[in-house]
Amino acid sequence: MNYKDLEVWKESRQLVKEIYVVTESFPKSELYGLVSQIRRSSISIPSNIAEGCGRRTSRDTLQFLFISRGSIYELETQLYLALDLEYIGREEFHKISDNIIQCRKLLNGFINYYKQNIDGRK
Repeated sequence: MNYKDLEVWKESRQLVKEIYVVTESFPKSELYGLVSQIRRSSISIPSNIAEGCGRRTSRDTLQFLFISRGSIYELETQLYLALDLEYIGREEFHKISDNIIQCRKLLNGFINYYKQNIDGRK
């Protein structure tokens, strides 16, 4: 399976792009704080999907997919903080939040596929 063909990987790459654009307007004082943290967690999503697909077993792949899902929740929390601090507006927040939800749904579906793959081998 080529990870580059996966819709979840493509969508999460688009999310990273949106994150980079929106964090450009954050205060410069947050460059090494919230901006860095938000960007790292967003990058972690497609990166762990790709790394997981390169693993030998479904169990290994699943572990990296769980890490990716954790990064989605981390990113979502950080965006709430950015909203609380008024670094992003409600409209921007909801747009990115919708994309996070879409990525999470796709990733959960992919995780369920791998869980069935593992369960089917028992």
